[in-house]
Amino acid sequence: MSVLDLRVEHLAEPLGIGTPTPRLSWRLSTGTQLAYEVEAVHATGRSERVRVDSADTLYQPWPFAPLDSRAAVDLRVRALAEGASEFTAWSAPLRIEVGLLDEADWQVDWVSPSIEAAHDGPRPAHLLRAEFTTVGEVRRARLYATAHGIYDLEVNGIAPTDEVLAPGWSSYGHRLRYRTIDLTPHLAAGRNAIGVHLADGWYRGRLGFNGGLWDVYGGDASVLMQLEIEDESGLRVVPLDWRTAAGPVIATGLYEGERHDARLDAPGWSRPGFDDAEWKPAERIPRSAFGAALEAPTGPPVRVVETIRPTLVSRAADGTMLLDVGQNIAGKIRVTASATAGATLRIRHAEVLEDGELATRPLRSATSVDEYTFAAAGRVTWTPRFTIHGFRYVEISGIPDLDVGDVEALVIHSDMRRTGWFRTDHPLLDRFHENVVWSMRDNFVDLPTDCPQRDERLGWTGDIQVFAPTAAYLYDATGVLQNWLRDLAAEQAAAGSVPNFVPWVECGFPSDPAAVWGDAAVIVPWTLYRRTGDSGILRDQFPSMRAWIDQVFALTEGTGHWNRGFQLGDWLDPAAPPERPGDSKTDPYLVATAYLAHSARLVRETALVLGDEAAADRYGDIADRARAAFRAHYVAPSGRVVSDTVTAIAIAIAFDLLENDAQRAEAGRRLAELVAEGDHLIQTGFAGTPIVCDALAATNHLDVAYHLLMRTESPSWLYAVVMGATTVWERWDSMLPDGSINPGEMTSFNHYALGAVADFLHRVVGGIEELEPGYRRVRIAPRPGGGLRRACARHDSPYGAIASAWERIGGWMHLTVTVPAGVTAEVIPPGGDARPVTVTEGRHELRFAVRPAADDPVRPRRWNIHNPEERREMIETGTLRP
Repeated sequence: MSVLDLRVEHLAEPLGIGTPTPRLSWRLSTGTQLAYEVEAVHATGRSERVRVDSADTLYQPWPFAPLDSRAAVDLRVRALAEGASEFTAWSAPLRIEVGLLDEADWQVDWVSPSIEAAHDGPRPAHLLRAEFTTVGEVRRARLYATAHGIYDLEVNGIAPTDEVLAPGWSSYGHRLRYRTIDLTPHLAAGRNAIGVHLADGWYRGRLGFNGGLWDVYGGDASVLMQLEIEDESGLRVVPLDWRTAAGPVIATGLYEGERHDARLDAPGWSRPGFDDAEWKPAERIPRSAFGAALEAPTGPPVRVVETIRPTLVSRAADGTMLLDVGQNIAGKIRVTASATAGATLRIRHAEVLEDGELATRPLRSATSVDEYTFAAAGRVTWTPRFTIHGFRYVEISGIPDLDVGDVEALVIHSDMRRTGWFRTDHPLLDRFHENVVWSMRDNFVDLPTDCPQRDERLGWTGDIQVFAPTAAYLYDATGVLQNWLRDLAAEQAAAGSVPNFVPWVECGFPSDPAAVWGDAAVIVPWTLYRRTGDSGILRDQFPSMRAWIDQVFALTEGTGHWNRGFQLGDWLDPAAPPERPGDSKTDPYLVATAYLAHSARLVRETALVLGDEAAADRYGDIADRARAAFRAHYVAPSGRVVSDTVTAIAIAIAFDLLENDAQRAEAGRRLAELVAEGDHLIQTGFAGTPIVCDALAATNHLDVAYHLLMRTESPSWLYAVVMGATTVWERWDSMLPDGSINPGEMTSFNHYALGAVADFLHRVVGGIEELEPGYRRVRIAPRPGGGLRRACARHDSPYGAIASAWERIGGWMHLTVTVPAGVTAEVIPPGGDARPVTVTEGRHELRFAVRPAADDPVRPRRWNIHNPEERREMIETGTLRP
């Protein structure tokens, strides 16, 4: 046995943590742990060691005295294995360092280059600089940094961090995150300089749709930066005399793009000795002027995580190039070029082409244009600093001799660790899953958003509520979602309800409580708990979870029947007209009442986890009342469900709202019948889409679920893939079969919500499902169908990698299961006729009898020879000769 992957909380980079008592987790290479020892070596050299008799390896309490602000500790752990007489070798050491825990630790004020400014268009970015002196060797240097706006740092002319769009977007009126940045390797003895690029960002730049709003959080652009240095003169907070000037970024906005005039560059401005006599002093704003709590981040920074080389689509006579990145991304373009002084390079972005041109109408008012004006002849490399776009295609003009090889696309999102994979022998299904992965990546830029491209990009609660199980499988998104949930709770407490998107922006959308969306307050933390095993997430969010149920139950006047007020219902039902996406065939109050019953039950379960029996009784009673109300108002004694729609019946089944097995069987029969009557095409929106396949599978209509999953005509999950999509679309028909774009105002080609069915792929097709929180006990139960010959799923759980891989050969399914130390797997044979097999740590080969794949009642695949990606696939699979 050895101890692996020692970590603190959910942080990959524990520099500047925000708690004095961080919890510890690790993995075991093999075996069972009986006890463990933790050793801490403090910066002073003092060492302490504690033994704990426990088999647990996740979220273990801090075993020492609470740490102070700025404390640095080297930790290591070793374990005592069952049957062993000695502890294992020590784990690799982990250095953790505490940030500033108390308000009194902050000793500097805000400084601003712009207290207020007009907003007739995107504003310029600003430069701030300050010089300071160190004495002899610099033993330790930390910058605690945040901003009203977004900032980029330079220290002695070098960027000390690769974070972009810092400090991100939070509910600035309530809480503001700061970063702890290690400047030790970047400082020299003597004179040093620090420089800051500062732009409006989310703080005072334009936000939202319907024209958007400016100055949502304040009129100032400012920074709060505390520099602490330990050198031969001791440890001190270094006073900084900030000076400011206009920079070369003459206009920048997250929606609008960026304009950079290199003729305004000030070479050497962030190095010591620069002549800033013509710069003006920055204005100081007392910290007391703002009430937001300063917090250490819970998640990873936003970074450039991948670079893609685009290919040429066309080149016009004047040299204008149309390029294809090959993948719809959230990011920006980096160009290396030379031109004469005054020449301007122009970059336009779009997700798709229409009639061979960039299709910019779906961007609405987000112009998404970047420009760079050259200062002089000579080759330069440039990328915008303060903006981000959602795009696959770019048009670059202004430099006639630019080469395609001089252009790169930079993928940007929160730097999360990948934890989940899925693959089959069906190329379209695999491409769909890859599209889901990319839509998550593109919409996890600091917080979970709906889309990365148009004038919106908001943290819609409904989208992440339905997608959370998929997100938690694919990536370690816990830190990102913890941060967002804190904003949700803060705004909920202030407004009295869960906003329909978080952070909230008053841009004309109703703020009334709405089911499915507001239920994110309950379902997202519950999902994170189930996938991570961290009950601390529930403890942190429990007041918010309770408040949502209390509010909704009060709206029902104690009946549990939510039958009044604003609702979004089964949003984006494909039967709804493009201009009215909320006109679903499903009764919105049926959806609302069902969600009250479901969420109240989850709050009851949360109370039990936290040991609050009184709360468990209260929310159990609310769940029972809502469930009874649902049955009384929406279910006939036979099991038929009011609205008689796919969504209505799927919700009744998935949320266990029916009275008995007979009702459940009738509901399942009718659900399968409705799906067949709809030609096995999608008939669901936000509420029904994530659960319809599960509802079919749960009522013994797995073949119908596979048939629905595998269709390629619109509306279906695979239609977008056939049409060349590389991400999940907002609408089932965002692009029409003739290649034209849906005329609706809401037409995004990068929304993850309808990709929530990937959770079904992971659990039912791949066969991995957690039975206990954190995957301590799992069910391996792949259910073959749909003509698939093989599939595999792998999830890097808190205990290690869990994998399920199956292949059908004749009448047999060969299954390979991999289980890490600390996990028990219950393997369920397909069909459920044989007894479950329990396996533990190791790799296991099993074989089960199944019906031959050729008997599966799935229609022959229809190929689109005119689609380039599908044509390529036809050649690769031998369906079409080159």
